[in-house]
This record gives sequence, structure tokens and C-alpha cells, in this order.
Amino acid sequence: MLRPQASAFSALRRRARTSGSRGVAPLGAAPAQALGPLNRPVRWRDFGRAIALAGVLLLLAAGGALAQGNRGGLPPGIGGMPGGLPGFAGAVPGAGTMGGAPPAGTPAAQPPPVFDRRSLADIPGQQRGTERIGSPTQAEGGPSLVAPLGDQGRISGPATAVFGAALFTGQPQSSSDAPNPNYVLAPGDRVSVRVWGAVESELVGVIDPAGNLFLPNVGPVRIAGVRVGDLQAVIEAEIRRVYTAQVQVYATTLSTQRIGVFVTGFVRQPGRFAGVASDSILDFLVRAGGIDPSRGSHREITLRRGNQTVATVDLYRFLLEGSLPQLRLQEGDTLVVGRQRAMVGADGAVRNNFLFESTSRASLTGRELIELARPLPAATNAVVRGVRNAQPFSRYMSMTELAAQTLLDQDTVTFVADVAARTMRVTVEGSRLYPSVLVADRDMTLCQILDHIAVDAALADTEGVFILRPSLALTQKRAIDEALDRLERQLFLAPAATTRVADARAQEAQMITQYISRARRIQPEGRLVVMGPDGRCAPLRLENGDIIVIPERSQTVMVQGEVNFPQAVVWREGWSAAQFVEAAGGLTQRGRMSTLMLRRPSGQAILNPQQPPQPGDELIVLPYLDPKVWQFATDLVTALFQVALAARVFRD
Repeated sequence: MLRPQASAFSALRRRARTSGSRGVAPLGAAPAQALGPLNRPVRWRDFGRAIALAGVLLLLAAGGALAQGNRGGLPPGIGGMPGGLPGFAGAVPGAGTMGGAPPAGTPAAQPPPVFDRRSLADIPGQQRGTERIGSPTQAEGGPSLVAPLGDQGRISGPATAVFGAALFTGQPQSSSDAPNPNYVLAPGDRVSVRVWGAVESELVGVIDPAGNLFLPNVGPVRIAGVRVGDLQAVIEAEIRRVYTAQVQVYATTLSTQRIGVFVTGFVRQPGRFAGVASDSILDFLVRAGGIDPSRGSHREITLRRGNQTVATVDLYRFLLEGSLPQLRLQEGDTLVVGRQRAMVGADGAVRNNFLFESTSRASLTGRELIELARPLPAATNAVVRGVRNAQPFSRYMSMTELAAQTLLDQDTVTFVADVAARTMRVTVEGSRLYPSVLVADRDMTLCQILDHIAVDAALADTEGVFILRPSLALTQKRAIDEALDRLERQLFLAPAATTRVADARAQEAQMITQYISRARRIQPEGRLVVMGPDGRCAPLRLENGDIIVIPERSQTVMVQGEVNFPQAVVWREGWSAAQFVEAAGGLTQRGRMSTLMLRRPSGQAILNPQQPPQPGDELIVLPYLDPKVWQFATDLVTALFQVALAARVFRD
């Protein structure tokens, strides 16, 4: 639980302590205004001046989504909760769920609601409870698919790969003449024995059908059934029974007997394949092209010798546990891959996104699927789709219900995370002490969470706090694109009386098109103005991913626009806007004192300001617009001004 940070700004809280208003809609940017009807007449005179005006506005326009009016503070009806930053007029301690004693008159805290994991579709409307106090947000919009941390790039959708099919994707390996140490010798294997010292002898022999190897002066030695790794010790022991001293022995296996095994059933390329007795059944299945993923079974592979079944292999035990029976294949053996059993797919919030085969012919229990698919901890529900009685079947159920469900052949189960997030993460940037990331309840407001951010009173501009909201940036981008689309239609659909007029308009439209092309590359920052002129914050409910920016204090005023020498001017107490303009070289020919705009560090824009600039403000002298080009410039400037407001500056 977050705790309020002690700070040097505590005294400022007593400046204006008021109670905030919960449930007030978040203050955001107003949607982009329409450009006007397409049949509006376009005045093309003094077009160059309109273009210049639009370019200047792009560079000078205020940044961010304005939550206040041109000259005002908070909207009527919002009393304004004092800032919770140390140094703001204090937020009510204990508001929300951050801890602290509630103020007098505040209703008693309600016990936390019990979360009901059942689907709302299964609960009657009158019985549906409220999970928490607060209005819905995007996090409650519905179930979401969660990918494993090790496979974030996984493409969502039904599973298409059969579990275990990857065993047969490689190229067949040729059999090695040198067996591994665990290979058990059998009749037909070739063995080399060398003896030197008091007696010298060398023998390369084949194990006879009785399982013996005949050694001169020693006799038959039974080595059939001996591991290759134990061959040296067995031969040496038999030789030392005759030659007790000064004799050295070296024994090794040269090659094993070649065999042919039939592979049939539901494989890609059935037939007879050569190998050695030390090869496993997987080697022969790979040589047959692997199990057919649409027809063959990974759980029923039979080894037949003559008319008898020697063993039945379930590859799932090998895939999940690494257990594969040690079978010694012989000449003429047959591997039969059985018919595929019931197949059920698992996708969504699972680690194993595959098609799984049942142990029975017709069905697979939900519990078995859960063990095979291994759902992620975030998975709370599942969507089961299939066919029942020749009719499409679909059901939404909890994990407990799924465990008791009987799944049939060709069913698909999508695991989803269907639970509202209880917390949100907010990032703090700018002039702050610690921490930079806060995790709080989702119904926390800005004024409440500011109470948990410590700042330095000498460095932080506590009245210039603003929010960068990613969701708002997307909305701004969409509004800009729509406004630019309307502007393009108006440019290219305007009628021309003569050919010369049409040529002139085509050239002018090309210039505007260049501006529009650059405007489409703008990436809005999603700025929200949340501070009023009196330094109080708006009771705005935060969203997950919001960035709270606390600017540093500045001792300058940036003067730009239609001035001769745009520059930062050191702030002086008592100076008026005209004096700051004069310090920047005065107005240009197109500058007027009636077109001033003041932009606060918080992003608030004030046209024709009556109060003098404050430290950190930007004083912008907008160009004077000749009324005779107002008709066309209104539409052009509206679109480009929205671009500048959203992105603050026109970037190449």
C-alpha cells in the first residue's frame, strides 16, 4: 500500500484545503472540430499569406489536450481537489484506498467485495454484484489473451501443430557402425581382440549363433548379452585365466548386425527400412517420414514380431517424462502406427499451444487437457468450441468447470484471462525524488496519488504538472488524420472556372499536400492539462500507463512567434507582456498585441492574456490574419492547429 511522502511542501497544503469530487469524468482533450462543409466557397487570394500563417501556427501552437477554456480554470461544477504533491494544497488524507484516517463526515469504509469467478452470462441480471466501486474502464472490456513470457510473439488463434510432430521434422540419421556403450551385443556383431606381451595375438571375429566368440588357446567366450562398455573387462578376465601375467588385452566392437524393419500404419512413407539393432523406434519412424499428423497416433505404436505384439509405445511418455522403452529390434520386425484418437486443441493463455491426442478413442477429459496444455497463472476461464449432435457447440466456463468437462474429438479450448485488473501502474517523470513508478488501485484520482510523490520545493514546478496518456494520443492521432482527410477532399474537389485558375489551384494544392504529408507523420503525445490557474489539480481518475510529468522551475519566459528575435527572456517581477515582447526585439510586420497567446508549463493555453507571464511560461505572438483570406484559412488552420496542439511541435 502506498504511503504519503513527507516533504517540504506540507505547509502549502494549508493554503487551500478542499474536498475533491469523486466520480467526475476525466478531463481530456476535446475532439477535433470538423473543418466545415465541403461546398464552402474557397477564396484563393493571398494564398501565400495563409500558408505562412499555417506554418507559424504549427511551430507556435500550444501542446497537449486542453482541459480548460481559453481563459479559465476548471470547468464549472468542479470544485477542484487540492494537489496531493507535497507542496500542493493537500488532498484529503486517506482518500481512495491509499490509507490514512477519513475526514469527518466521510462514510465508513465498505468491506472489500468478494470476486465472483462465474461468467456474468451465467448470473441473472438482478443478482450480478459490483466487483468494486468505480466506473468501468478499458480493463473491464472483456477477456484477453495472454502469451507466455518466453513466447510473446506467439500468433493468437487456434492451435495447428500436433503435439509431438516436431520429433519427425529433422533429416533421417544414418546408422553408426560404432555402437554406444549401452548397446547389448548379439549374434552377428563383429568384435576385435588384441593380446600382446608374453603372447601376441590378434583376432577379428563374429559372434556365432550361440552367442560365443572363439579365442585361440582360450576357447569359446560367451559375450552375447554383454554391454559394449563391459566387453573389455569380460574378454580380459577370460584371457587371464590362461595367461596369468605379462599379458595386455584390448577388445572393442567393430560393427553391429544390419537389420531391416517394416514401418507401416499411418505414416507418411510406409515401407522397409535398413538400420542396426541399436537403432530406436524413433530412428525408423523418422526414416518413414514421421507419423501423419492428420491420421496417425502418437499414443499407439505397436512393435510386432511374427504374429505377436511385443510392445506398445506411447510417445507422450517420452515427450513429457523422457521415458522410452528399451526395445531391441530384430530383422523382420514391424512397427505399426495406429489410427489417430480424439484430438483436442488448446490455445490462448497456455504454455503448450498444441493439438493433444486423447488416451481413449472418443474423448479427453478437461483435467487431462489442463495437465497437457499447462495454462498460465493468468488464465481464469475457457471457451470450448466443437460439435455436438451435428450442431455447433460453444460454452464459456471457469477452469473448475472445464476440469469436469468431457471434450470430444475436434474440440478447441481457448484459455483466457477474464478478470478485471485490481491495480494500475503510473510512471512519474520530471522533478521528483522517488519513486518513479507507483502501483495503486484503479479508482485512484490524480489528486490522491500526488500525495505519494515527494518533490524538492526549490526545484519542482508543482503548478505545472500534466499527464501524458497513451490512449489519448491514439485518439488525437485519429482526429488529426480525419481532419487532414477532409482538408484534402476540400482541396481537390474545389471547382475551377477556367483552365488557368485550375492550374493555379493545382500548384497551390501541391503546396498544401506537402504540409499534409508532414502532418501525417506527427505522433501526438496525449497531453492532459490537469492543473487550474490556482494550482489545484482536477479530480481526474488515472489510467494504467499514465505518465505524470512534474516540470522543473524555470526563471525565464520564452518569447516566440511574430517577434524579431525569438528568445528566452529572464523573468522580471512586474513586467507586462508588452515588455517581454519588447525585450525580444518587438513585433514584426505581421505581429499584433491583440494576437498574444500564453502557454503555461502545464500545457494550458490562454488567448489574449490579461495577467502578466510567469516564470516558465511561453509568450507566443500569433500572426495577424487578414479578413479577406479568412474563409479558406479557417479550414486550413483548423486542421494544422490540431496537429500542433496534439504534438506540440512540427517534426520532420
